[in-house]
Amino acid sequence: MKKILWVISTILAVSISGYAFVQYFILGPSKSGFVITKIQSGEVLNQLWYTMLYIHAFSSLLALVIGPFLLSRKIRNKNLERHKLIGKLYFICIFFGGLTGIYLAFKATGGTVATLGFGFLSIFWLATGSMAFYRIRQRQIQLHRKWMIRNYLLTFAAVTLRIWLLIFILIDGLENYITSYMVISWLCWVPNLLVAELYVRKKGTKLKSDLLDQKFS
Repeated sequence: MKKILWVISTILAVSISGYAFVQYFILGPSKSGFVITKIQSGEVLNQLWYTMLYIHAFSSLLALVIGPFLLSRKIRNKNLERHKLIGKLYFICIFFGGLTGIYLAFKATGGTVATLGFGFLSIFWLATGSMAFYRIRQRQIQLHRKWMIRNYLLTFAAVTLRIWLLIFILIDGLENYITSYMVISWLCWVPNLLVAELYVRKKGTKLKSDLLDQKFS
C-alpha cells in the first residue's frame, strides 16, 4: 500500500511540476490563468513580483519533484551520500520557496483570507523544513524523518491546490473563482498537515532504525 501511494504521489508531483514548468518558464506567466485573473481584477504586477514568482515557482517545483526520492528508504539506503546532497538541495529550495511565498502571499488573490492562508503555509513550510534540518544535524534520524514527512506534505500543497481548484471550478464555476480561491488557500495545505501529523503520531515509537541509522551511528 505504501509503495502504491508513493508511486501515485510521485506521478502527481512530477506531472504538476512539468505542467507548471511549461506554463511559467516556456509559455510565460502572462499566459497563465493565475496571472490573467490578477490582471483582470485590476492588480498591478511589477517586475519584483514577477521575479519573486519565478524564484518561488522554480524552487517549489524542484522541491516537489525531489521530495519523494528523499522519503524513499530504498532509494536513500542505496546511496547515502547522494541522499545528503539531494537533501541539501531540497532545503535550499524550501528556503527560497518559503521566503518568496511569504512575499507573494501579500498579493494573493482573495484578499486578507488568502494572504493569511498562503502566508501561514509559507511560514509552516519554512518552520518544518528548519526543524527537519536541525534534527538531522543533531543526528536524530527518526525525528528528522517525522519533520520531513510534515514538510513534504506542505510541499505537496502545490498538487492539492490544483486538484481542489479543478473540483471547485467544476462544482461552482469560474464566476466564483475568487471566493473559491480564498477557501483553497487554506484547504490546499491544512488537511495535508493534519494527515502528516496523524501519520507520524500513529507511527510514534514504532518507526524503527534501518541501514541509514547504522551508517550515521
